[in-house]
Amino acid sequence: MKRKIAILGSTGSIGKFTLDVIRKDKKNFEVVLLSANNNYKKLIQQAKEFNAKNVLINNKLFYKKVKNLLKKNKTKVYSGNISINKIISGKLDYTMSAIVGIAGLQPTVDAVKISKTVAIANKETIICGWDILSKYIKRHKTKILPVDSEHFSIMELTKDISDDEIEEIIITASGGPFLNMPKNKMSKVSPTQAVNHPNWKMGKKISIDSANLMNKVFEVIEAYKIFKFSKDKYRIMIHPQSYVHSIIRFKNGLIKMILYNTDMKIPISNTLYGRKNYVSNVKKIDTKILSKMNFQNVNTKRFPSIKLISRCLNFGLLTPTIVNASNEILVNLFLAKKIGFLDIVKTINKIFKDKDFKKYAKRNPASLKEIKMTDNWARLKTISMCV
Repeated sequence: MKRKIAILGSTGSIGKFTLDVIRKDKKNFEVVLLSANNNYKKLIQQAKEFNAKNVLINNKLFYKKVKNLLKKNKTKVYSGNISINKIISGKLDYTMSAIVGIAGLQPTVDAVKISKTVAIANKETIICGWDILSKYIKRHKTKILPVDSEHFSIMELTKDISDDEIEEIIITASGGPFLNMPKNKMSKVSPTQAVNHPNWKMGKKISIDSANLMNKVFEVIEAYKIFKFSKDKYRIMIHPQSYVHSIIRFKNGLIKMILYNTDMKIPISNTLYGRKNYVSNVKKIDTKILSKMNFQNVNTKRFPSIKLISRCLNFGLLTPTIVNASNEILVNLFLAKKIGFLDIVKTINKIFKDKDFKKYAKRNPASLKEIKMTDNWARLKTISMCV
């Protein structure tokens, strides 16, 4: 029997990688839903190739184009912020949650309600909404699998492991394009330079986050929320080759790590198939490269974002939501060349000093609406600081 699958954010990098994986195994999958925000041309192409039953184009401006171009297919077309629960009847076997930003929070909650397994590649869902999302996970007995390489590695390394057995959890960072650049030159780097990651091909937003290590701030928060290990056990290390994504140091003297190529199809394939039936067209690591691997501590003067980790984990439940929202605005401003590269972290630090910060950060949200309210405050506050 074919496995019913939905991909939320199918035209983004993770969505496309997911389709790459199932492309060679179409006979075992039924694509029930593909969704996109603006990239209607790619969505149409995907719908035709994978014979998708439903597509959701969020931007209503493209609804008629999508509907007309899929008229000859049996694909049903939807638009706007419609809940996927109203599109799909019955249970999905697997949903990939890959919508970028806070926009992915509500769709992920909806997916948890109707999916046996949800693979999450949306940081914001975990960073901002995990405390609410986890309630639905328990209620609907949904299996959650992290797709980000660091969290996938932690999951694999800590199966059946208790917090008492672990001494340290190390999340690695490549160091991005500016690892060896003199710090006095970093204030003048361009968006083009910042998105030019040495190891990964990613979208602009995540590439900027990788360049200043803001992605590691969010990854530690994600890991803490998903795995519930003590927050003081997490540490960031630089590993320029990006073959090792997480390292677990155990109290019994053992250290464990998993190595794999910088290819997101590997964790995606594993969430789809598990280790026994792994299917993917990825390159194997050349063992000669293993002798060239190195690790180093993070220079917090070069990467001051790392200091935000402690603040996010200790300043209030919605602090990560505020930092995430502010960061999104600041990255967009940097890409538009309205602020400098170093202004991103500097401005986030300023928000902690705002008179209304504690009022929002220390809330215990009872609904997604409250989270979005805090998110909106942080965005407006960030914009006002940069005008």
